[in-house]
Amino acid sequence: MAAELKAKGVRVVDFGAGEPDFDSPSVAVEKARLSLAEGFTKYTPAAGLTDLRHALLERYRRDFGTPWRELEEVVITVGAKAALFELALALYDHGDEVIIPSPSWVTFAEQVRFCGALPVPVETSADDGFRIHADAVLGALSGATRAILLNSPCNPTGGMLAGDDLRRIVEVAADRDLVVIADETYERFVYDQSSFPSCAALAAEFPNTVLLVGSFSKTYAMTGWRVGYLLGPPEVLGSVAAIQSHATSNPTSFAMTGALAALNGAEDDVAAMIEEFRCRRDLVVAGLNRLSGVSCKPPSGAFYAFPRVSDCYANGQGSLEFASFLLDEAGVAVVPGVAFGADDHIRISFTCSREELDEGLGRIERALA
Repeated sequence: MAAELKAKGVRVVDFGAGEPDFDSPSVAVEKARLSLAEGFTKYTPAAGLTDLRHALLERYRRDFGTPWRELEEVVITVGAKAALFELALALYDHGDEVIIPSPSWVTFAEQVRFCGALPVPVETSADDGFRIHADAVLGALSGATRAILLNSPCNPTGGMLAGDDLRRIVEVAADRDLVVIADETYERFVYDQSSFPSCAALAAEFPNTVLLVGSFSKTYAMTGWRVGYLLGPPEVLGSVAAIQSHATSNPTSFAMTGALAALNGAEDDVAAMIEEFRCRRDLVVAGLNRLSGVSCKPPSGAFYAFPRVSDCYANGQGSLEFASFLLDEAGVAVVPGVAFGADDHIRISFTCSREELDEGLGRIERALA
């Protein structure tokens, strides 16, 4: 609907896009350009460029003390989405259950269902910023549980796991011979604490339990490049690599050389982007809480606000109808919370300029009035 309005020349303020509005790092762009010019356009190993795999192994060893050392313990994928999907195909069978804190990214449950398994949502609460609690996650385990899928920081809520909760979950999973899949796509987008409790830090202690999914899309503003990755035990990653060899073969060759350049040389770009997102978060949360009937806790991470807006609904409305109302009456595009399992909420991406954020919030205020 937003695209149709834009095509008609309507000025739409888009709070829907889940991607940074920053340019990809110049070092990545230049390296990819050189790779193309030099003819690096052929197949690579199906599991990805060897140099990039080695660099990721070193990065996680250096930052988190991970036990992963061999190429068989890392696979480069066509975005984090492919890593998660290939893991689902490798791990889940009919009748398995997968624990997923909710609200959650829309693709998680669909990938589980695709494999004939059952997603088991574990509700989090807006009252504490959608923090993921170990007691709730562990209370959902059953004899059919195969995996626990954690997304911290979370899309759409910005909620996170504390380190002690994360450890408890991994300990219990290891004791029950389950796997913990940690989607840490938003690991650098953390605002209220000095360090991020990564599941990678527990991999040395629980090497057969932890599977780490990451991406270049958000951290390096490289969404269209489609480069993600997976690290974990070679028994599982061998299956993932086999699936990938039949599904996509290798990710794009020159995109991987750009990703390697970003990993090694774009830290200044990342730091500047994160600081800007911190300022935008504060602006958006303050603006939302000034609106009658709207309440929003500051997200701990990611780049989404997930305000509760149900007090603004007319009779019979849900988040889908409310999002349509904002688009029609205010020219503002948001994502309905029902897509993520939370119909009282909408998702607002603060991935546009502060000026656009101010304009969009003003439009919403006038529409609600």
